[in-house]
Amino acid sequence: MKKLIAISVILFSIISCNYEVDQSPHEINWDRDICVNCLMGMADQKYSVQSINMHGEVLWYDDLGCLIEYMGSPDWEKYEGENAISWIGDCETGEWLDVKKAWYRYGDRTPMGYGYGALKNKADSTFSFEETVQRIHDGITMRDSFIKEKKMDMHMHKK
Repeated sequence: MKKLIAISVILFSIISCNYEVDQSPHEINWDRDICVNCLMGMADQKYSVQSINMHGEVLWYDDLGCLIEYMGSPDWEKYEGENAISWIGDCETGEWLDVKKAWYRYGDRTPMGYGYGALKNKADSTFSFEETVQRIHDGITMRDSFIKEKKMDMHMHKK
């Protein structure tokens, strides 16, 4: 019996060492995938973001700003986010791009109002991922006008 257990442990170790996690982009399940940061339903693939960790677990974000906020939380560390690969939809084509390799333009109407759309190629007035993260941390977003607009919409619907 001990021999059988030892062989089972060795076989399991060998099999699990050879298992490669698929960290390629996943399709959005529109009826059930929600942003882990703001808990809103996914709204538009052209601005959606997903992170896939080394265990194959997928976290969804409906806006780049939600990913940036989540990266600063203790939950990101528990998720082992430093080893995750994150993908964002190209704001013009919807094609999944590696968030760290994409270029970001400012001024888009995004689902949560951060205002950054991802592009595959560098263009005038685009920013690298690192620059975009810093800009969001510095408060360079469209969130204030976004929130003000949403409050006005809510007020109008109450009447």
